[in-house]
Amino acid sequence: MTREKAAHHVAMLCRVLGVSPSGYYVWRTRPPSARAQADHVLLALWIADITYVRTWSGWLYLAVVLETFSRRVVGWSMADTLESALVVDALNMALWNRRPKPGRIHHSDRGGQYTSLAFGRRCREAGILPSMGRVGNAYDNAMAEAFFATLETELLTRRAFPHRGAARAAIFDYIEGFYNSHRRHSALGYLSPAAYERRWQERVRTA
Repeated sequence: MTREKAAHHVAMLCRVLGVSPSGYYVWRTRPPSARAQADHVLLALWIADITYVRTWSGWLYLAVVLETFSRRVVGWSMADTLESALVVDALNMALWNRRPKPGRIHHSDRGGQYTSLAFGRRCREAGILPSMGRVGNAYDNAMAEAFFATLETELLTRRAFPHRGAARAAIFDYIEGFYNSHRRHSALGYLSPAAYERRWQERVRTA
């Protein structure tokens, strides 16, 4: 009706659709439902980045995708090289875990992996909208940088890894066994990402 009312009277459109004009105007001014608000929150920006992990046998590269709403790591990937597959695999895990509707925004820096043809193609296939930070702006990806700083402080500086396999196992345990499920954040009311999401879902159901 909103699209057609420029060419037709609202009263006539209401008769055709079998609704009352008063009901239409109430619907137009009604605030979004709790479910609609929840969907909007869960459709926020994903934040992605890459870091380097030192091992005695060489570098291990870690790519992550974080949910800005809850700071949860919803996708991650590790590799021995900085090929575009690193970030494509992290995106694929996020897609599998979240099953987002088309229109989800994926924000990253302008690294070559994120500007690659393979990554752009996967975004188009999944209906993901890639967004990239401004040149010289250190704050665009602050949430991902904060995650890496936490990982560095709570894991990487406390361990020496003789080989990449040891680093992979430790990072997996940290992300899936601690960070997402137990690591508390002051920004989340001192809840873990998983607990924060559960509380939000309970509020939506109650509303």
